[in-house]
Amino acid sequence: MNPAQPTLEQFEALDALVGEWTTFPDVAESTGMIVTRVHSMAEDGTLVAFRDPRDGVRRIPAEFLMDGHPIDALRGTMTVLRDNLYTDLEAVTWLFTEDESLPGRPIDFLRAGRKAEIRRRAQTLDW
Repeated sequence: MNPAQPTLEQFEALDALVGEWTTFPDVAESTGMIVTRVHSMAEDGTLVAFRDPRDGVRRIPAEFLMDGHPIDALRGTMTVLRDNLYTDLEAVTWLFTEDESLPGRPIDFLRAGRKAEIRRRAQTLDW
């Protein structure tokens, strides 16, 4: 987990890309987990959360969940991006940004189970 939290301007830019967010209690309720387990998942990279500077609430992009569970490919993809020195903010921005060469957004490919192409691209990125 990257401890640095986004500024208001950075969060608003990310919010424009992400669109829909969820909270730790909402994830706990939808998955049937206790909320401390959701916190652990944010710590180990299974999920990625940001503190919203407008209200202080930690939020998780809703598209990181599918059928009530974190998408399987997220943790490994975030590890690749972090290994390439991306901050969580940069990594999530990349995941939610349209890429004409795909075409689409990397997050859409991860949700479709096409992690190999996204991780290959993540390994060769120059941020």
